[in-house]
Amino acid sequence: MKVRRWITPGRLKLVFWLNLALIAWLVGYRSYLAFIEQEFTSLHAEQISRIRDTVGADDTMRFAVVGNIKNSVGLFERQMIPMLNASEAEFLISAGNAVGSGGEDKYRALHRSLGNLAMPYLLTVGNDEAGGLGRIHFYDHYGPYFHAFRAGNGQFIFLDSTDPDSYAYQLMWLEARLSDPGPTHHFVFVSRPVLPPSKEPPLKLVREDLRGTRFGERLQALFRTHGVTAVFSSERSLFDRREVDGVPYIVTGGAGGLVLNDDTSYYHYVDVAVEGEAVRIGVERLDIGQHPVGKTLESLWLFVHSLFYVGRLNFLLLLSALVVVGIKLYTSIFVERDYYRNFDLDITPYRDRPLRVAMVTNNYLPFIGGVPLSIDRLRRGLRALGHRVLVLAPRYPGSGESDGDDVRRVPSTPTLSRRNDFRLANVLSPVIGRSLRDFEPEVIHIHHPFWLGWAALIHARRLGVPAVFTYHTRLEHYAHYVPLPGPLFRNLVSHSLVRRFANQCAGVIVPTASAEEYLRLIGVQTDTFVQPTGIDYERFRHRDEDAIAALRERFALGDGPVLVSVSRLSQEKNIDFILDGLTELGRQTETPFHCLIIGDGDERERLQARIDDEPALAGRVHLTGSVAPDDMVHYYQLGDVFLFASRSETQGMVILEAMAAHLPVVTVRSSGIDDVVQDGVNGYKTPCQVAQWTERLRLLLEDDALRKEMADAAQRFAADFAIERFAGDVAEIYAQVLAAYHQRRS
Repeated sequence: MKVRRWITPGRLKLVFWLNLALIAWLVGYRSYLAFIEQEFTSLHAEQISRIRDTVGADDTMRFAVVGNIKNSVGLFERQMIPMLNASEAEFLISAGNAVGSGGEDKYRALHRSLGNLAMPYLLTVGNDEAGGLGRIHFYDHYGPYFHAFRAGNGQFIFLDSTDPDSYAYQLMWLEARLSDPGPTHHFVFVSRPVLPPSKEPPLKLVREDLRGTRFGERLQALFRTHGVTAVFSSERSLFDRREVDGVPYIVTGGAGGLVLNDDTSYYHYVDVAVEGEAVRIGVERLDIGQHPVGKTLESLWLFVHSLFYVGRLNFLLLLSALVVVGIKLYTSIFVERDYYRNFDLDITPYRDRPLRVAMVTNNYLPFIGGVPLSIDRLRRGLRALGHRVLVLAPRYPGSGESDGDDVRRVPSTPTLSRRNDFRLANVLSPVIGRSLRDFEPEVIHIHHPFWLGWAALIHARRLGVPAVFTYHTRLEHYAHYVPLPGPLFRNLVSHSLVRRFANQCAGVIVPTASAEEYLRLIGVQTDTFVQPTGIDYERFRHRDEDAIAALRERFALGDGPVLVSVSRLSQEKNIDFILDGLTELGRQTETPFHCLIIGDGDERERLQARIDDEPALAGRVHLTGSVAPDDMVHYYQLGDVFLFASRSETQGMVILEAMAAHLPVVTVRSSGIDDVVQDGVNGYKTPCQVAQWTERLRLLLEDDALRKEMADAAQRFAADFAIERFAGDVAEIYAQVLAAYHQRRS
């Protein structure tokens, strides 16, 4: 069955042009708003003046009261305002909640809507008006939160029910206003209802009324004492009228907010007619509504308007995001891409002559580890081919500023590690820049994506030379060394660090295909070269029987088979797994065996204590400590089987060394290991399960013929990783990187 491809070049081009059109529209609309939107301040003063001019000194007037406009464009602006303009009302008063929230954008949208009225208007501050920074916006655009004015024979009083801190002052102020004998009528507007409505509100997503509060009780007393003509409130999606102590309490909430369009909750406005001492208060029910789709589109449009007019930063961010999307679409569609390496690249100018190569590393000899040994072998191999090499590495106790012409030492300090030989170089040391400038490298080879690696990358840019990075180590397995939460470093920081660093280099070398696959998965786009690390094959295959016999006598190994493991004694190397397997092996086999674990590290004391405490391990497992690189060959050749359980390797160079020394391998599956160990051919690799691992080890231990067959295959396999071939292949990579780098810059 064919699967239809929806993402085609034609469709991508259409998306690109639509995106471009959207950007043009946004810019145009934003420019349009900048010209048509006018600033407005203290509108109530202007509106009150208009009301007084309209009413004059007559004892008759007519006004409308609405509540809960809620920025409804579709209902209030397009349907209710034309009805109000056609009515006999001389002015309009909002009893509260005219805006959807207190945002500046909502106030501007309301101002635009109210601009369609053919009459003056006033607003009561409500919960929505005061939300967020709404109190500031209300004061700037309209004026004080509570105020009063006279028009005709009436006094209009506006209270603020949103600020409890002002209640005491408002009560004193209100009593003074109500004590004025001049007006015939007192109309009070307070957004929060003083009393609960006589009808049950259909929607209870509102604040409680003022009943039971000191403010509410005092208001009722003042209204009763001074014979207030009417009290208008909002915050309920209904119309309600109740009379207490001769004072009418009107709740109106149907000017655009959410209503149910039933007998209780419906769209309406309140019509108030004043004729001398008589006041008639009626309700004008409006048979209007809005389709849910229209309501959604209205909300969306209000959001777009507010985003682009008021939220200038939001507008710029969105515009920038669209520009980035447009650029990405353009490069994806119109820019030709060649995902294959340039096979026409002429590398002969860099292949046929000696190169000057600077190598920068966070650790180096005499610090013993896989990376320092790999760098030293590459250094010696390149020198043997006639290339000039400079190694920049930390200074260790006893070492000077340089080791001959090849090594420059950077001042360093000890770390908190229990290993005294691990040093932290000073990345700000002038030795780094001075050494590189004096050496004038053509390529800088970086072996760690942090610390000295960062400094090397900066100097490569300053010197105008390509940087090559070798991915040696799976950083996510070293979370226990980093002062960050383990999951954060393992799952995010480590991968991001490798990706960002590798993508800033001109080329990346990985020792195995699985390491290359990992880099691609995390997003590394730099040219990547699979190049296994080399070993001193001839040295490791040469046997010194006298040295081997001396080691047997030193560790009292007898004539039984010897298992060998070479590893730093640290958490990420999974030494406890080997000890678990050896404990189980001791229970399963009668073949006497010994195991030498060669290396040192932070875990040595703990591991030794475990060995001493377990009878199956004591006297059988020996932690030898560090061994000089020149003596390692004798330890390998002492063994019969090589053990390895680390899952943090990108290749596992010690495995190749053991194979060169004629040892089959028993290890656990992980990246790097899978590329070196051929299961059932030169060794065994199992899941990280003690039972399976131990069963394979027992099989090799008890079957001499099988062990020899696999040892022969292992030694043949290791021959392909001789240091001479390794150095020549890396020099070829340098030539390709240099040719591509200078072609791009030309």
